[in-house]
Amino acid sequence: MSQPIPLTDLAALRLHRLRAQSAPALFLHEAVRDEVQDRLAMITKTFKAPAIVTPFPQVWRDSWPEARILDDGEVLDLDEGAHDLVVHCLALHWANDPVGQLIQCRRALMPDGLCLTLAFGGQTLHELRSVLGQAEIEVTGGLSPRVAPMGEIRDLGGLLQRAGLALPVADSMPLRVSYGSALGLMQDLRAMAENNALSARLRKPTRRAVLLRAAELYAATYADADGRIPATFEIIVLTGWAPDASQPKPLRPGSAATRLADALGTRETPLSD
Repeated sequence: MSQPIPLTDLAALRLHRLRAQSAPALFLHEAVRDEVQDRLAMITKTFKAPAIVTPFPQVWRDSWPEARILDDGEVLDLDEGAHDLVVHCLALHWANDPVGQLIQCRRALMPDGLCLTLAFGGQTLHELRSVLGQAEIEVTGGLSPRVAPMGEIRDLGGLLQRAGLALPVADSMPLRVSYGSALGLMQDLRAMAENNALSARLRKPTRRAVLLRAAELYAATYADADGRIPATFEIIVLTGWAPDASQPKPLRPGSAATRLADALGTRETPLSD
């Protein structure tokens, strides 16, 4: 049987990341790093053996000198049960097996260890995706894959349970950035190594006319009063714990000792049959 073509061309992704290292744009990774630190500060637990999965280790080294920092290869370089915290940072959208990535993170956790995954959500770059698609149709009469698929919060939250993590929580953190033009945004995306690495992408440079038309549409549709254009990055934060007997368990249905109406100080009205 023939093997299905993987979503991501990993060789192209490695090349993009290598090129980006010369002058990277890391503000999103820095914002996510700060968000992780803020969230961990609210947890009454000290993490002594953290691991961080990231394509840009330089963002984390100074703040997390004690952490094991590794890249997001298909097989993560993690030992089973070795860590009390695993952070997976802004790389899940390029994974050919995102559930497998989370399963590997869970296997690397000690009992009651925390897996914190930060991934791009479905609203990310919705403005750019819209105008690029329209521009390509207008100029070439066709449409090609350009942006890696990014899940909605409900879909991504479901991955935690599929990976065997307990107490799953998913929430969204939208970030909006403004640029002088769409071409400036595209330049930053290359510097983030977020340019097109899809296996099904066109294997030739995008026509200049498509990019210029996309920039025109972006400005006409989304520009603010000062002529700057916004770019939305939706960060989905997934929180899950390695199962442990010490964790709270849901009560058996019908075992409540207190009526909800009493707790709310209201009167219970039975529904008619």
